[in-house]
Amino acid sequence: MLNSPRVCIQVQSVYIESQSSPEHERFVFAYTVTIRNLGRTPVQLLGRYWLITNGNGHETEVQGEGVIGVQPHIEPGNEYSYTSGAVLETPLGTMQGHYEMVDSQGDAFRVAIPVFRLAIPAFIH
Repeated sequence: MLNSPRVCIQVQSVYIESQSSPEHERFVFAYTVTIRNLGRTPVQLLGRYWLITNGNGHETEVQGEGVIGVQPHIEPGNEYSYTSGAVLETPLGTMQGHYEMVDSQGDAFRVAIPVFRLAIPAFIH
């Protein structure tokens, strides 16, 4: 697609010890995604796709409309951030995926979300 908007994705994850229960194989993580519109036209996020992989290699796919119940419009030079969560059966895992977006002309495009790690602090080196 020519002249597709430039969108940058950054993700930070954190282990939520207070909601986790390692003895029951429940490890809770929060992640904050920042979506920056580096292009010259507004964009809108319509949908999401996640591939969540736990430490045993078990994969879970999640897809749906928007993020946290909204389909944000992001003006040129602006950003949109949100925080969500994931629960794994292992203390280490990864997430990756993409956002389905549309530009101001109504042209759909996909923005990759690079793989990021979900890990309890003892597993981070």
